[in-house]
Amino acid sequence: MRSRSVASPGSRWLSAYAALVYAFLYLPIVVLAVYSFNAGGVGGFPPRNLTLSWYRLLFQDDAIWSTLLNSFIVALVAVAISIILGLMAALALDRVNFPGKALFRRIVLLPLILPGIITGLSLLMLFVAAGMKLSLVTITLGHGTALISVATTEIFAGLQKLDRAQEEASLDLGANQLTTFWRITLPNLRVSLIAAALLIFTLSLDEIAVSFFLIGRNNTLPLEIWSRLRRGITPEINAISTVILLFSIILILVWYRLRTHGENIDENAAALPTAIQGDRA
Repeated sequence: MRSRSVASPGSRWLSAYAALVYAFLYLPIVVLAVYSFNAGGVGGFPPRNLTLSWYRLLFQDDAIWSTLLNSFIVALVAVAISIILGLMAALALDRVNFPGKALFRRIVLLPLILPGIITGLSLLMLFVAAGMKLSLVTITLGHGTALISVATTEIFAGLQKLDRAQEEASLDLGANQLTTFWRITLPNLRVSLIAAALLIFTLSLDEIAVSFFLIGRNNTLPLEIWSRLRRGITPEINAISTVILLFSIILILVWYRLRTHGENIDENAAALPTAIQGDRA
């Protein structure tokens, strides 16, 4: 006799609650994307006469593409700054014992906790005190500083999973520390490094709080969109937001795929010695 699992009232309420939460979070995004194809603009429901005219208008907007290029440049340089400094911080946390290590760990992770407004304002005061002129350089330094913690946590997690046997074998065979790092440690961290770079690039591309305080004459894309929204919502803004949304989703999916692939490799490597011992037995 087959036993049927009957959903309890509590589980049904929980499912309904989860559906409402997901609808609250993602339905506005769906509406934004749908109205980017609406010939009648952002007003009126349901959308009618779907068209690509807003996307054609978008591709003719030089200001949008100029700010998008600025955002890409800022994001790429911020990735380089965050990865380099985050790698050094992760190595220090994983490999070195020094006084104040626990405090250093908390300081490195502080930008994850602080609101973007506080980070942006404090960096603005620092750059003004240093006599730096606000420009894309200050925005890049701000993004790189704010996102070091993301790189540190991602790379530190990769170091924790790393098998030190290869490094020890390299040192035993006569290689020095630097050679071992370049040929053994760094290649084994490639999944964590790529995943951290993709995540940092996405976060930098969407960053507005820190950029708002550090902007000069050259806008980034989020600030350009924000300034246009003050004059009203247009389907062209919906179109560029949809393009950026799709691009961000692709990057996040690639990051998630790389992370799960790295975890599967670690699990297979951990299971290999056990399998070899079983075969010998």
